[in-house]
Amino acid sequence: MTWSVDCETEETFLYAAITNISELGIFVRTTDPLPIGTSLTLRFAPPNSGDSFVLEGTVQWINVVRPLHDNPNPGMGVRFVHITAAERERLVETIRTIAYLRENAGPVSN
Repeated sequence: MTWSVDCETEETFLYAAITNISELGIFVRTTDPLPIGTSLTLRFAPPNSGDSFVLEGTVQWINVVRPLHDNPNPGMGVRFVHITAAERERLVETIRTIAYLRENAGPVSN
């Protein structure tokens, strides 16, 4: 499942996609990842939800585009920082709900 995410630093605004999420952080798919150590604000809402998350994060690792090589997942791993217990609980509940919906969706037909 892919979610849209806005990533904002003091100098940059990046509109990208989340392709992996946990209670600790996210993978932001982008061909233009920010440098490791960059602090940013993440704004995203789960599909079919009007209730957005606004969380702080730090880029922990990057997977750059490598021309002429197989690199299906360029982007950056972002670790959440300064997340409150309530935010973490809400995030975990959202992840569980999405996992439950996907598990009960049945086989995908073409």
